Amino acid sequence: MVELDDERLDAVFHALADSTRRTMLQLLAQGECSVGELGAPFRMSFAGASKHVKALERAGLVSRTVQGRAHVCRLEPAALASANAWLRYYEGFWNNHLDALEKELRREASRGK
Repeated sequence: MVELDDERLDAVFHALADSTRRTMLQLLAQGECSVGELGAPFRMSFAGASKHVKALERAGLVSRTVQGRAHVCRLEPAALASANAWLRYYEGFWNNHLDALEKELRREASRGK
């Protein structure tokens, strides 16, 4: 189970590492879009946009359905939630350590007065 979670998290961060895919996710946050609509702001071909969508699909961030000739994409927020949970854990870790550092620095500064 952990390996599957690690693989999914790796895929999510890989997908999010690309600014084109992040923009596509922003578009999908507003509602469903076709692959062509997702590629339009970048003036890319259907094949180029489809490659980006496939990376988002592998990460579980997007689902795609075929409606006639249109490939319609929908945001799947659960994968973002798992990435957010991972980041929040480390946010707490670093906040605790930085708070302890600040406390120690203040203590040393007050001794030096």
